[in-house]
Parts: sequence; C-alpha cells; structure tokens
Amino acid sequence: MNRAVFIDRDGVITQEPPYYAHKLSELNFVANAARAIGLLNKNGFVVIVVSNQAGIAHGYYQEEDTLLFNQAVEENLSKMDARIDATYYCPHHPEAKIERYRVKCDCRKPEPGMLTRAASELDVDLKQSFMVGDKLSDIEAGRRAGCKTIMVKTGQGLEELKAKQIECDYVADDLYDAVKHILSLPDKT
Repeated sequence: MNRAVFIDRDGVITQEPPYYAHKLSELNFVANAARAIGLLNKNGFVVIVVSNQAGIAHGYYQEEDTLLFNQAVEENLSKMDARIDATYYCPHHPEAKIERYRVKCDCRKPEPGMLTRAASELDVDLKQSFMVGDKLSDIEAGRRAGCKTIMVKTGQGLEELKAKQIECDYVADDLYDAVKHILSLPDKT
C-alpha cells in the first residue's frame, strides 16, 4: 500500500485570491510549495489534492473552470519538478444556489469522502498518511479518515488557529515546514 500526503489546494499550495480561486490570472503559489511537493515525490509519497469548491455550487464559476485551474496548477508544478498524483474536489454545498449541487454529500470536508475514495482508487494506507490543510474542516476530514493531521498557518490557517481550538498532530508555518516535519518522523508515520 502507498503512503500519501493529502493537501488542501487553496491557501496551502496556491495563494488565495480575495474571492474563490478559479481564474488562471490569479494562480500564484505559496512560497516553497513546489519545493515541498517535490520532496514528497522524491521520498515516495503519493501527493493528492483534496479541495472543497463551493464556488461551483454557489454559481460563481463552472466546474470546467475548476478543472482548468487544477490542470494549470499541475502543469506549473511539473515545470518546477513537483508532481500532483491526483486531484479530487467537491462541488457540493448544502445551501447551494444551483440545485444539482445542493447536496449533503460525504465528499465535502470535514467529511472524509474524498480521502477514502482516493485511498481506494490509489491503494493508499490512510493510517500511514497525512492530511495538510489550513482549515478546521481539513483537519477534521483527515482525522475522520484515520490520517495524521497538520495545520498550516498560510491561507486561513493563522486566523483559524487564533479563533478555534484545533487538535492536530502538528502546526506548521507552511507546506514546506509540514513536509520537513513529515520527513523527520521515524518511518514517516
């Protein structure tokens, strides 16, 4: 079975624009995110992006915009010797403006559906894997899936940490710090 690092996209890998990330012109990476992902690749981890995309459900942009944005993220990272092995996103929201996305699903974090689906499809051992995010919902999804959890202070992380009691296995300055922590652990567990 594979070990994986599940990573939230917006605020952890990419900088969050003022509103929902979907415009290619607003694609900017968090400092050292590509370097961090490259280290995971070199150390045998499967790198999986798991991202809530409620902007689709609210009608701010189309699913195609998310697919194009995700593709651009992957292409730009590959130019920096970093590889995303798979990307999963949830377009649902229980209060969606667009009816077909108004669903209480098991894939919207904090539910673990994206992680468990990826684990099944990519032969991932969730107990040997990590979830890295900048929101309580990321940490809760990782915990519910059985992963170790790391909260980063980028994106909304610092505000979340100030506002809420967040129980996680490690608090990192950013994705690079999170990856250094993961790689420092005995047996990476």
